[in-house]
Amino acid sequence: MKTIYLIGILVGLNLAAMAQGNDEVYQSPFDFPMVFSGNFGEIRANHFHGGLDFKTQGATGKPIKAQANGFISRIRVNTGSGYVLNVTYDNGYYLIYRHLSKFIPEIDERVKQWQYEHEQWEVDIIPKEGEYPVKAGDLLAYSGNTGYSFGPHLHLDMVELKTDEFVDPLPFFRHSVKDHTAPTAEGFMIIPQHGLGVVDGQTGEKTFAISTRNPQKSITAWGVIGVALKAYDHMETVTNRYGVKLLVLEVDGEEVFRSDVSRFAESEHRYINSWTSGQYMKSFIEPGNQLRMLTASNGNRGLLTIDEERPYHLVYTLTDGLGNSSKAEFTIIGKRQDIPPIGKDKQLTFHWDEVNIFQQPGIDVVVPRGRLYDDLYLDYKVSKGNNDVAFTYQLSKRAIPLHDYADLSIGITQLPISDVSKYYVAGIDSKGKRYSLGGKFENGYMKAKVREIGTFTVGIDSIPPVVTPLNPQQWGRSGAITLQVKDEHTGISTYRGTIDGQYALFGKYNSVNNHIVCYLDPKHVQKGGKHELVFTATDECGNAVTEIFNFTW
Repeated sequence: MKTIYLIGILVGLNLAAMAQGNDEVYQSPFDFPMVFSGNFGEIRANHFHGGLDFKTQGATGKPIKAQANGFISRIRVNTGSGYVLNVTYDNGYYLIYRHLSKFIPEIDERVKQWQYEHEQWEVDIIPKEGEYPVKAGDLLAYSGNTGYSFGPHLHLDMVELKTDEFVDPLPFFRHSVKDHTAPTAEGFMIIPQHGLGVVDGQTGEKTFAISTRNPQKSITAWGVIGVALKAYDHMETVTNRYGVKLLVLEVDGEEVFRSDVSRFAESEHRYINSWTSGQYMKSFIEPGNQLRMLTASNGNRGLLTIDEERPYHLVYTLTDGLGNSSKAEFTIIGKRQDIPPIGKDKQLTFHWDEVNIFQQPGIDVVVPRGRLYDDLYLDYKVSKGNNDVAFTYQLSKRAIPLHDYADLSIGITQLPISDVSKYYVAGIDSKGKRYSLGGKFENGYMKAKVREIGTFTVGIDSIPPVVTPLNPQQWGRSGAITLQVKDEHTGISTYRGTIDGQYALFGKYNSVNNHIVCYLDPKHVQKGGKHELVFTATDECGNAVTEIFNFTW
């Protein structure tokens, strides 16, 4: 029978601070109690969460203070992180403050001047070293909800100067954080290896809930399997779930695997696709995964070989960044079972340690060495739709992420329009929805770079974007012009607006709602009269639309 125990234990040692070898403490960026909505290393789509998300009491505009002595080293505005400020401190780290609402006045003015001079909303300014010195407690900026942000907060990254690696900022704020709550496990997954193992007589992965109230029946397995855990950290007074810093798996009293989410390099982000399956963290290392935070100590990349008819006792120890710890235990019963072999047709297998070239009528794929994390057995199918300009090619039922780009070429079967710039390579997701992968037409083929192996075809986009004014009757009163700009196929490539013939500064202040906003500035738009706005938006296939709106301000 499987037994499960969850034991919350407060560990006195500050493990994260010891791991970084630094006992320095930063002051809080805010005057109110420190609470987080996200922590370092959380599982995100194609990347690790690179820092701490500070809650800002549900509001924007909270003053942000410097953590130590240093200088402002970079100033940015972009669609991903909104208003961004880098501050290099004297202790060998720089902090990145993201999703700000605005900068301090002298920097805010410099940014606006740059935007109008270059007629561009996105900004990247590198000040001279020491041009903007700061001391601990100085005002840096104001918190916001700009960029790709789902609510008011401050995202704070910490980067080590000598390595340029992201490190966990939590130990530097440890005296300001109240947390005595240990991580908890919610479920686990058993992943039989292709042609080498089974679980409960099945070759596919199988999930199990962790519950002390309703213990499950015995789990049986045979052959080579991997195990993955779904677990979260928690903090008192809030209901948010966070990533687990340290995870250790022991089997029959021997450690076989550990993950320590303390630091990572920018180049390691996509390895998260190999380490995780959804929200489950794998306790084994796929052969093409070079993520340094993972360690396997059993000589088989953390994979388990169930080859005896007996119980195998598994114990997970979960520890957060402040040393709070818990355990989760379960048992797998070794039971001899048939393991169906997998036919390994060389032509239909991509190998993780080789250059893979796949050529079939109408499709060419080249996956360079080092792009795959493990061998991939293709499920190749070809279909033809009534309105397609190319066949639809399925290489894999579910999209398999690659660590870097591969080359894809798809042949065109018909050219219903002569302008080949309107064609694009389309990926098709599990729900049958298309999404643009770009690409160029060359010698009867559409060619594109792809970062996953899945299902592909070719689409046509000859329809321009749609520009919709939002509450135009309020533009004059609010001093802000808000437009909704949408494109159903390939997405927006560029946009530009003028007011009374002069450049108007439009930008995506919040990228989630796709609204494009221009805050009217009396330095650039004369107040007290009627004005004409001309706005042009262009999609990735070159389709453009120009709209004219009149308003009074």
